[in-house]
Amino acid sequence: MELCELGIRQAQEGLAKGEFSSRDIVESIIARYEAKNAEIGAYLTFDTDQALALADANPKSVPIAVKDLINVEGQPCTCASKILRGYVSPYDATVIRNMKANGFIPCGRVNMDEFAMGSSTENSGLGVTRNPFDLSRVPGGSSGGSAAAVGANMCVAALGTDTGGSIRQPASFCNCVGVKPSYGRVSRYGVTAFASSLDQVGPMTKSVEDAAVLLHALAGHDEMDGTTPRDPVPDYAASLAGASMKGVRIGIAKEYFDVAGLDPEVKRITDEAVRRCEQAGAELVPVSLPHTEYAMAVYYIIAPAEASANLARFDGVRYGHRSAASRDVFTLYTKSRAEGFGPEVKRRIIMGTYVLSSGYYDAYYGRAQRVRTLIKRDFDEVFGKVDALLTPCAPTPAFRLGELQDPLTMYLNDLFTIPSSLAGVCAASVPAGFTSDTKLPVGVQIICGSFEEEKLLRISKAFEEISK
Repeated sequence: MELCELGIRQAQEGLAKGEFSSRDIVESIIARYEAKNAEIGAYLTFDTDQALALADANPKSVPIAVKDLINVEGQPCTCASKILRGYVSPYDATVIRNMKANGFIPCGRVNMDEFAMGSSTENSGLGVTRNPFDLSRVPGGSSGGSAAAVGANMCVAALGTDTGGSIRQPASFCNCVGVKPSYGRVSRYGVTAFASSLDQVGPMTKSVEDAAVLLHALAGHDEMDGTTPRDPVPDYAASLAGASMKGVRIGIAKEYFDVAGLDPEVKRITDEAVRRCEQAGAELVPVSLPHTEYAMAVYYIIAPAEASANLARFDGVRYGHRSAASRDVFTLYTKSRAEGFGPEVKRRIIMGTYVLSSGYYDAYYGRAQRVRTLIKRDFDEVFGKVDALLTPCAPTPAFRLGELQDPLTMYLNDLFTIPSSLAGVCAASVPAGFTSDTKLPVGVQIICGSFEEEKLLRISKAFEEISK
């Protein structure tokens, strides 16, 4: 096994025993990057000298790839957008500080959909990322570079962000574990904002245990993010001991299974996952989340509305792209933004500005927020009856590059992940199998209540064990 193929726990154990150093792992990652990145395109930038210097300064540390919207001091943070080309971060995001304090170092910037807006990484303004299991297909998005890097063993693990499914869907497409923590579990300070009431940073790893280790390192209270609680962070890895499906109440929601457009192979694999859980001792409980049908419409009102406000700061004045054709303040704003933003970002800014505009706020945004409350209540009620929900993660396996040209069809990729994002609960994508014909990976989604990451990871670990 090459060192780049190690998971976090394996790397930590080898480092502790002195079998290899952090530099050895980084050199293995660099070799894999040089051999594979031209065809896969997972990384946008990889400063080999900086990565080796960090490894030499921290010889027992584990290198982690970083999605290109998380600020790391001295590294670019472009959000895969032309408007931020040339920007170098002057500070570390809280998650990066926490990583460094817990024996991890940042190693390379991975690709994404521009400003995290997309489900395929085809919306990147800086390059294409391909699925390592089939180079003609997408890796998912928006954390497609993170998922592809993990799936191709181009890193030990990676950080992603999830607003409506951007960790879980690419994890499903690239056969890795992806965890969206509860809203507030991980600080967002230093993470470029898309939709502030939805964004969360989470781990993308090669195993559930690795996800537990990395999530523990990331999580915790931060004075710079008022949504983070002061409660101590549990030892997630320790909570995995004795993980079992016996006695676990698994909710099966009809709204996630009786869905038009659910690929037959995804349904087969998910149904098989349900059967495995029952055979391993889980109790299957039929449940309903009746407001799920409105989740997609609610999300595509709330998320673009928040994006339109958050992205107003990218105006060509302080940093980033400034149009050479600007003649005054007005054209500085309009031309810089027109030249710097890609089509999907512009589309969402326009949608968001519309629903927030005078005369439409109450009809769209205000109503969407009220329905969001109903969606949250559905989850609260269900989690009074069951320990977790098991659902498909994405409606299809990875699709071909360029296959989904219609934005509305692309948005449907987040059909199963959006409701839990709106509710602020925690969820994970765990590998469940491969399609019979195309041999593409498929993950299932496991959802637990708010701040129930211990339970989520324990059930995910039990599922991982019965799926081997």
